[in-house]
Amino acid sequence: MKGIILAGGSGTRLYPLTMVTSKQLLPIYDKPMIYYPMSVLMNAGIRDILIISTPQDTPRFKELLGDGHQFGVQLTYAIQPSPDGLAQAFIIGEEFIGNDTVAMVLGDNIFAGHGLKKRLQAAVENAESGKGATVFGYYVDDPERFGIVEFDKDGKAISIEEKPEHPKSNYCVTGLYFYDNKVVEYSKNLKPSARGELEITDLNRIYLENENLNVELLGQGFTWLDTGTHESLVDATNFVCTVETHQHRKIACLEEIAYLNGWISKDEILEHYELYKKNQYGRYLKDVIDGKYQENLY
Repeated sequence: MKGIILAGGSGTRLYPLTMVTSKQLLPIYDKPMIYYPMSVLMNAGIRDILIISTPQDTPRFKELLGDGHQFGVQLTYAIQPSPDGLAQAFIIGEEFIGNDTVAMVLGDNIFAGHGLKKRLQAAVENAESGKGATVFGYYVDDPERFGIVEFDKDGKAISIEEKPEHPKSNYCVTGLYFYDNKVVEYSKNLKPSARGELEITDLNRIYLENENLNVELLGQGFTWLDTGTHESLVDATNFVCTVETHQHRKIACLEEIAYLNGWISKDEILEHYELYKKNQYGRYLKDVIDGKYQENLY
C-alpha cells in the first residue's frame, strides 16, 4: 500500500502564524505537525509516501524530511497548485499510486490511542484483500462543520453528508482514508461541488453506495484532533504534552516507529540521538535504544 499526506492549503484560519510558513510545519509540542500524520502511515506499515503541498511550501518539507531514509521510508513530493478539494490528491498522485492500494491522511490531523496500530493494519488488509474502503468516524459536538455519517439501527453506515444543516448523527469522518485502486478512477469522474471542489465525501459516498465502505468508529480511548485553528493548536500541544508526560511514551516519534519496525538500525537511531541529546526528545530516543520500554503504545 502507498501513502499520501495532503499538506496543502493556505492556512488562512491561522494567520498571522501561517503567513510565511505551512500550517503543517508549525510545532505541536516537540515535533512539527507533519510528524503526526506521517506516524499514522508508518504505524500502518506504509513506507512509500507522497507528500502533496503548495509550490512555495514543498521545498520546506523537503528540507525538513528529505527522502525519508532516516525514518526508513521513501518520500516523494508533488505540488497541488490550488486547493481544489481533498479528492484531487488521488488525481495528482495517480502515477505514484500506480496499481497499488492507497491510504491518505490530512497533514493537520492527529490520531492517538492504544490499539490504533491494529485498526490501521486492519484497514490496510481490507483494501488489499478487495473489501473496499475504510474511513474512521469520531463523535463531535459541532457536526455542521464536517462530513457526517448516518447509521441504521444495526450501526451500519447508510449515508454521508458534507457539512449538513440538519445532521443525522454526531459522527464525522476524520481525515484518514484507506482505498482500493478504484479510488483514482472514481476521483477522475467526480464533479466539483457548489464550492468548486472535488469532495472526499462524494468519493466516500460512491464506496458506500457500492456497499464497499467500512466505517470504523474511534470511540473511548481514542483521540482525534484537527489542528486548523489557533485554539485547536493549543489544545493539541497541551494534549500531546500531557500524554507524553504522564505515560512516558511519545506520540509520533518517527525514529522510534522506524526502529521498532526494523526499518532503521541501532546505529542509525544513535545518529538521531546525537542530534537531539541536549533535549528531552533525544533522551527519549536513548531510552528507546536501551530497551527501556516494553510496548509500542501507538
